[in-house]
Amino acid sequence: MAIGEAPVATVDSVVHAYDRSTRALDGVTVEFPSGCMIGLIGPDGVGKSTLMGLVAGSKRIQGGRIVVLGGDMADVGHRRDVCTRIAYMPQGLGKNLYPELSVYENIDFFARLFGLSSAERRARIPALLQATGLGPFPDRPAGKLSGGMKQKVSLCASLIHDPDLLILDEPTTGVDPLSRRQFWSLIDAIRESRPTMSVLVSTAYMDEAQQFDWLIAMDAGRILATGTVAQILERTGTEDLEEAFVELLPESVRGDRKRLTIPPRVEVEGPPAIVAKGLTKKFGDFTAVDAVTFTIPKGEIFGFLGSNGCGKSTTMKMLTGLLPATSGEAFLFGEPVDAGSLEVRRRVGYMSQAFSLYGELTVSQNLWLHARLFHLPPGEVPGRIDGLVERFGLRPYLHHSSEELPLGLRQRLSLAVAVIHEPEILILDEPTSGVDPIARDGFWELLIDLSRRESITIFITTHFMSEALRCDRISLMHAGKVLACDAPVKLIEAVDAPDLESAFITYMEMAIGEGAGSGQDEEARAALASAVAGDASAAHATGNAYLSPRRLLAYSRRETLEILRDPVRLAFAFVGSMLLMVIFGYGITTDVEDVRYALLDDDQTPASRGLDEAFGASRSFLRLPPVQSPDSGDERLRSNDLSLVLEVMPNFGRNLKRGQEAEARAIIDGSSPFRAETIKQYAEATHLTHMEEVYRTEFAGETFAATSSVQGRYRYNPTFESIYAMAPSVPPMLLILIPAILMAVSVAREKELGSIVNFYVSPTSRLDFLIGKQLPYIAIGMINFVLLSAVAVLLFGVPIKGSAAALMLCSLLYVTATTALGLVISGITRSQVAAVFVTTIVTMVPTVQFSGMLQPVSTLVGSARVIGSVWPTTYYMHASVGAFTKGLGPRLLLYDALVLAAFVPVLMLVALAALRPQEE
Repeated sequence: MAIGEAPVATVDSVVHAYDRSTRALDGVTVEFPSGCMIGLIGPDGVGKSTLMGLVAGSKRIQGGRIVVLGGDMADVGHRRDVCTRIAYMPQGLGKNLYPELSVYENIDFFARLFGLSSAERRARIPALLQATGLGPFPDRPAGKLSGGMKQKVSLCASLIHDPDLLILDEPTTGVDPLSRRQFWSLIDAIRESRPTMSVLVSTAYMDEAQQFDWLIAMDAGRILATGTVAQILERTGTEDLEEAFVELLPESVRGDRKRLTIPPRVEVEGPPAIVAKGLTKKFGDFTAVDAVTFTIPKGEIFGFLGSNGCGKSTTMKMLTGLLPATSGEAFLFGEPVDAGSLEVRRRVGYMSQAFSLYGELTVSQNLWLHARLFHLPPGEVPGRIDGLVERFGLRPYLHHSSEELPLGLRQRLSLAVAVIHEPEILILDEPTSGVDPIARDGFWELLIDLSRRESITIFITTHFMSEALRCDRISLMHAGKVLACDAPVKLIEAVDAPDLESAFITYMEMAIGEGAGSGQDEEARAALASAVAGDASAAHATGNAYLSPRRLLAYSRRETLEILRDPVRLAFAFVGSMLLMVIFGYGITTDVEDVRYALLDDDQTPASRGLDEAFGASRSFLRLPPVQSPDSGDERLRSNDLSLVLEVMPNFGRNLKRGQEAEARAIIDGSSPFRAETIKQYAEATHLTHMEEVYRTEFAGETFAATSSVQGRYRYNPTFESIYAMAPSVPPMLLILIPAILMAVSVAREKELGSIVNFYVSPTSRLDFLIGKQLPYIAIGMINFVLLSAVAVLLFGVPIKGSAAALMLCSLLYVTATTALGLVISGITRSQVAAVFVTTIVTMVPTVQFSGMLQPVSTLVGSARVIGSVWPTTYYMHASVGAFTKGLGPRLLLYDALVLAAFVPVLMLVALAALRPQEE
């Protein structure tokens, strides 16, 4: 290895495992030469991405030693300093981008993370956009870009800080040939401008690897070979890299491999399998498919090639009845295609690019499940499954979990499931993406067998030109239109191209009307040189600060932009809290008014009628027609017609006149204990008041035994209405639920989408990341506080009697604590769904049960008392109720504010501990 003076990275005896049974890397030792383009070659699942993540610093080193740019990556200090000299572009189309942000905003975010000044950003970002051909699209959201454009934006974001080591993990997988050529032309131009920069690239396309300076071939977590292309070809005695890679594999894996041969297709009688006539699909003003016309005979292997976003998937859906056409016609075996028809779907088998079977089920269980889903006759299922298992080589793996299978076997299983119902047409969407050459040939042997022996029509999309050459005919598509449709050899001859990829690019350039190599002209190269050859010292000096306001605000700004462009989050944040405030304010009430009651009068005297009138005159009771018997009263209570039966016993009036005990009973619906107890108290109070009135009027002047009574008066709520308690109590509940959920989901979303890798490989500290993401949600919480207070004051008529300023301070501290709680939960959850469920349970149970909302914390005992004492809502509940109803001022709210302030650093420290600085 003599390309550079010293290796840019050295890997020594590195092991890495994701579970106990398999190792992604198994004792890897290799050196990466500096100042050149290094290619990691091999199919998916051999450890390429794991190795690149370890070199980039995004993954934690489990075993071994990795030295990058002169320092040990296990050293936290070196890793934080050197990350400013490394750019990492993870696998997946635009995986490190933010879909809601525009092209310019995405790159600007990375520039801010790496410490570029405003002037530097204004100079460098337009230059990079011009150099990559993205100049006309600075305001287009990243989520609406094609795959190739997403990769260009990711590359711009990676180059913004002038890295010394550029790491690209399969940057062109799933990208059309034209975009691939543009991408590599751009990389070549970058290397011309910065010849000392090292580039580490992984790829599954062997034709791409031909251009690399140094190759590292991998399989099963081990290094197979290293060297230049010429050295590897000489070592294996082969003429191309794909054959060379196969020769490098162990003999047990390689087996007795033979060159794949495709017998000629035999014409089959009957109507064509698929016919498209002027097929058009519009989505609003956008035309996704524009007058597509072609015919596919029965039994043909038909390849569908096109640029990303050109309309291939939309065309396939219309041809198979999954999507209605705007205009034009589609025929399936001579019959018009009816969108949504189950009969059409029974004749079609579909296999998606991503593994879409049930990973937790075994191979056998997946086959049986899909046999039932397609309603195969029960008697035929065992034989059909047995035949497929034997034919597709799945018998040794019948009882293996499907998610544990190697990628090639998973694709075989997916194909078996797709043909289990014996379809006449098979739709395959990039079925061999990431599969090694041997497994790919084995897969194609099955396809050829299905086509030639069973006359199944195969409709396949692919970006592998070697696969496209195996098709009987291919269709080249761009911008919704079919550019050409013929046998691959004829398409190559028609434009006098050396190979199919060159022919495809020629057809696309003719359709576009100009050369598509945007980075090739002198103006673009000059812009690129200006963009990537600047002084990187400022950016490279930003990695040593543990807390950087610039990085912190970069995250806050980005999070704010995402929130403002996400109507779902905005609605949940503001409309949801307002709606819940109104629902809880009106729906949760302890008021008991208009209690429906009826009289069961067994006395029939003026005294019994007087008692009835006393109840009817009370605002707490609503008189309904009397009941005639205990049974009828019980029936009306059971049917919810009544809540209380007032039964006046015989001799009630006579005993009352004699000064003896006059008995009346209140028979109450006790299905709701709290309400029943309140009705009982109301009934007793009404009865007592009436008896006092009777004794005053009928026994005036007579002497009775001395009695005393307690006169009750309600302070702060003289009318004793529950709204004065609920209106101040609901905001504490909502201000812990909504901000905490939004905060937890925000971090979990980054984990799900993969953009969390930007935190792992940038100079961003954990404190930068957490506080930066937290600030927008604190602002949302405070806006919610103002809105909820406005609802309480204006809608419910509950004024703030105490210090509004002190309550606002308590609210600020409270939402800071609740968003910090959301950060804690985000550290232990990896999906948005889990974040929502965990946050809801963790916040609502203690808030409702132990915060003083239903009963004072001082009345709780044991663990309930402890939970209530260490829960932030307890103190904010006291502050909110106190400020609204008791008129508490700053002095009396100070204790609550101090306790709430103490929660913030404690929760932030826990959140810091829960957030991992690297992926495991």
